Amino acid sequence: MTNISHRNYLIGLGVLFSIEWLIMAIKPWHFKDWLLENVLVVAAVIFIITTFKRFPLSRISYTLIFIFLCLHAVGAHYTYAEVPYNEWSKALFGSSINEMMGWERNHFDRLVHFSYGLLLAYPIREVFIRVVNVKGFWGYFLPLDLTMSTSMLYELVEWGVAVIFGGDLGMAYLGTQGDIWDAHKDMGLASCGALIAMFTTAAINSVLQRDFAQEWAESLSVKHKDPLGEDEIVRMLEDD
Repeated sequence: MTNISHRNYLIGLGVLFSIEWLIMAIKPWHFKDWLLENVLVVAAVIFIITTFKRFPLSRISYTLIFIFLCLHAVGAHYTYAEVPYNEWSKALFGSSINEMMGWERNHFDRLVHFSYGLLLAYPIREVFIRVVNVKGFWGYFLPLDLTMSTSMLYELVEWGVAVIFGGDLGMAYLGTQGDIWDAHKDMGLASCGALIAMFTTAAINSVLQRDFAQEWAESLSVKHKDPLGEDEIVRMLEDD
């Protein structure tokens, strides 16, 4: 019954995302950039579908992934540097967000990089706990660490794509908007988002999990007192 419930929930999210994706696929502002932006989306959707039977995630994780993919679909349609959120806010509130905040650049890409950490750190934590069986401190640090490292890896991918394709397509995909520190800020925001997600998760668990402090302390205790490195090589050779 639980699997059916998860299945129906995932199907519901899939239908909603498909509707949004199809709408965003209609006349994207820069078609070639839209294609590039959707390569990872297609890979992620295929991965989620093919792993569902063997490894279904929680509804919370699926919801967080869904929200992130929805944000990305909007960015891909307009290109991140040209998402017209200022026009939307003017239509709704009479003034643009940039005017209210004193911003000069388009910050939609900053929002999505921050959301990458905020929304995906928890699903990553769920995978670590259920596959690697991490506990305590490591159940919060490793998702943060992986979020930060994959954020860095994505910036390298962006750089590589910009170099390979060059021209307007490369710059549209890179989306620096003239900021030489763009990659650093993107990685910093993703890290902040993941940090907030893990601190929030830890705060909730500290209240609900009775052995929270004990598990945390145990996770930081030394499990193997003998040194590794050359000492371990000697031990392995002696065992042979």
